[in-house]
Amino acid sequence: MTDVRAGGSRVRTVFLGSGHFGVEALRVLGEHPDVDLVGVVSAPSRPVGRDRRLAPTVIEEAARGSGVQHILTPERLRNPEAIASVLDLRPELAVLADYGQLVPADLLGLRHGGLNLHPSLLPRHRGATPISATILAGDAETGVTLMRMDEGLDTGPILAQRRLALDGTERAPALEEALEMIAAALLAESAGPWLRGEIDARPQAQDGATLTRQLRREDGRLDPTRPAPELERQVRAYQPWPGSFVDTIGGRLVVWAAAVGTAMGLAPGVLGPRGLATVDGELLLREVQPAGGRRMSWDAFARGRPGIIGSAALASDRDP
Repeated sequence: MTDVRAGGSRVRTVFLGSGHFGVEALRVLGEHPDVDLVGVVSAPSRPVGRDRRLAPTVIEEAARGSGVQHILTPERLRNPEAIASVLDLRPELAVLADYGQLVPADLLGLRHGGLNLHPSLLPRHRGATPISATILAGDAETGVTLMRMDEGLDTGPILAQRRLALDGTERAPALEEALEMIAAALLAESAGPWLRGEIDARPQAQDGATLTRQLRREDGRLDPTRPAPELERQVRAYQPWPGSFVDTIGGRLVVWAAAVGTAMGLAPGVLGPRGLATVDGELLLREVQPAGGRRMSWDAFARGRPGIIGSAALASDRDP
């Protein structure tokens, strides 16, 4: 193998990530023969669970488990003190996967730049929630893009891409796991050639760009004025956050699995024997979870609450 640097020294590298999508990529960097992983940057610990206990990100946990010496958790990476802390590690390359913040220009200008592993086929689905957007749009394929970051939002030139065909049954957690493995393999294959100057990044296409945004809890509300196929895709796309739900006379009902059915003559928004009537048919509810309860089949839920059949979904959980 050709040495990356004169004398065979490895390239000092920092990894930036917070979510599950980056875990395997972090492992790849830690084992890569051309890379000296000198530090990891992740989000600060956040309160989780009913007891609001502070918990580190999965990336911080993985970094500590693999013996990374320097782990930084700034609230804002663009803070001058945070930038200085990263630059104190003397990195020559930055690699990002599922970090959640824009990278300041100081880190984009490293000798080997900043690389981003993004779980979509850019320029489609730039931004914060590409996996959910892919499922929600009913895309026939997706993939992972390795790009060199610029100061835009996922607009930089592309080093490499890998594609993944979809069959229309994917749920967000499983798709993220599949793309995580593809991303790690892509990074393992591309890091060495990039560092040796064997890859020329190509500009992104001007056509076909779409932009995603952070999801809010209210985005999970199942809107019966939308077609049933869209709602079925939403159920798969919005797991685990923000989830998909309807507010009923018995409280909020989270929907974990659904299918598309034909119209049964009910007005949109009415809960029938099989599920939720929509503008063009019916969203068949397969697995649901009432507030404070366990997951169960729709049939089991409806048997225990016979008054739910024929009632209308509420616009919010505060409606009378």
